[in-house]
Amino acid sequence: MTAFVVRLLQVQAVDASAYAAKADKYRFQEYTLSAERGEITDRNGIALAASVDAYDITADPQLFTPEVAKVPDAPEQAAALLAPLLGKEPAEIAKKLRTPKSRYTLLARKQTPQVWNQIKDLRRVYGQKAQPSAGGTGVNLLGGILSEPSTKRVYPNGELAAGILGYVNAEGKGAGGVESMLDPELAGKDGKIRFTQSGGRQVPTAGSQGTPAVPGSDIELTIDRDIQWAAQQAITEQVAKSKADRGYVIVQNTRTGEVLAMANAPGFDPNDLSAANSASMGNAALQDAYEPGSTSKVMSMAAVLEEGKAAPDTHVTVPNRLHRGDRLFKDDIDHPTWYLTLNGVLAKSSNIGTILATGQLGATQAESNKVLHSYLRKFGMGSPTGLDYPGETGGILAKPQDWSTSQQYTIPFGQGLSVSAMQAASVYSTIANGGVRIEPTLVRGTKGPDGRFSPAAKPAESRVVSEDTAKTLARMLESVVDDREGTGNKAAIPGYRVAGKTGTANRVDPELGRYKGYTASFAGFAPADDPQITVYCAIQNPTKGSYFGGQICGPIYKKVMEFALKTLHVAPTGSEPARLPVMFDPTP
Repeated sequence: MTAFVVRLLQVQAVDASAYAAKADKYRFQEYTLSAERGEITDRNGIALAASVDAYDITADPQLFTPEVAKVPDAPEQAAALLAPLLGKEPAEIAKKLRTPKSRYTLLARKQTPQVWNQIKDLRRVYGQKAQPSAGGTGVNLLGGILSEPSTKRVYPNGELAAGILGYVNAEGKGAGGVESMLDPELAGKDGKIRFTQSGGRQVPTAGSQGTPAVPGSDIELTIDRDIQWAAQQAITEQVAKSKADRGYVIVQNTRTGEVLAMANAPGFDPNDLSAANSASMGNAALQDAYEPGSTSKVMSMAAVLEEGKAAPDTHVTVPNRLHRGDRLFKDDIDHPTWYLTLNGVLAKSSNIGTILATGQLGATQAESNKVLHSYLRKFGMGSPTGLDYPGETGGILAKPQDWSTSQQYTIPFGQGLSVSAMQAASVYSTIANGGVRIEPTLVRGTKGPDGRFSPAAKPAESRVVSEDTAKTLARMLESVVDDREGTGNKAAIPGYRVAGKTGTANRVDPELGRYKGYTASFAGFAPADDPQITVYCAIQNPTKGSYFGGQICGPIYKKVMEFALKTLHVAPTGSEPARLPVMFDPTP
């Protein structure tokens, strides 16, 4: 009795705090409450990225020790049962279960409710087998397998807009695209819960304590899902038909700068990253830098018109070859001497005519270079668009004093500088918007956990050229599509006046570091007399069939523009095109 009393005093008085702490270690369990990630929707509220119920599968390794489980290889037996359900190697699971000093280990993240239900069914079966009445040891082999409520990111439309949306990694963090760019807003704030447990189960009568999770905000994009679908279908089909490396299509509201579609091909399915090609997992429309070719000539013409050096009907005599600096320049096709108007230079996409026109911008070539460079900068060349998108390129535009002997003549017609597809589209939206550049936007606003919608900040605006110059350029761009001498006839849309420009540029192969293949492109807006929508298309390295921009990108422009005009209920044009002269008669 004396020994008993002494031992009782030791346990309840002398060592009480130590035993209490040891008991707490095994009695209480704490884990994180994952915040629900906000949705990403299109401009009409249609979900493009959402979160669904999921479970993180966890375990209490203490319950798999030989002393508790009553069998020496409990981790291996449990791992063999769980591996097929979790899609993991048994050895990996067994290793995690053999950590007896820990009361918590994570076996698998983001498992579907179906997987957790299968595990619960197995646990119930083994619980019945463990009953002494059934000849068992009284210990459930899977009794230490638990779960924590979580969420899993899903993309209901598969590959649609994947380049814009990006994806989340295994830890649930944004790892690309809008998911990464706006991760703090989307992620919310995790909570914590602490509860009393016994045998791996929560004791209901003991209560729990903690802080609740705060869900993330919903993000509403400027994208229109239907227009995005049309753009993605069109570019995917043409890239496959042309056996090209890749392609992109951008659709933009000319008046607001909102991006209605930004499609890339090939793409990827963010629901299954294991099957994705790493080269296709970015947003090439914003991250690729390439020489634009003749679609860039609209900026050269804008400078010439704005500086008052020429008018659409100014005569430009274009020889078959032009010697400038250390090179002999030519057009895409051999031709006799052309007698073109400035409008005709743009319509027929003459490199030589563009060199001659921009040469008038200054008293010397060096002065002309400075003037042209200033306009290229105002159009947004050489700097990011303002989207703040992860990995976005600003393109390459050297300072005019650094232009090489050949660059000062090639830059006017779109070689010797590089752009992204979004930059190129923005140039045409600027002309369509009366000469005012509006920074492109991808986000319309956010909706917080309280349900309040907060619109995005208004994008920055800047005047690039006068309204008169912009209107004149629009009429000139109509000649590219409407005139039989133009290079963009395949982009014509019945019932609408269309302004556009073709481009076929020599392409720098990033692996070889030299020119190989072509970049085909088409850019324009409609209706030309009341511009509302800009569409830009580019295809990199087409190797089958035509490689001319008017031939392979013109039809894409037409298909996507027609769809966008109908979707947005834009009325047909009510007036006839200007039909400015393309040629002039050199005879007196």
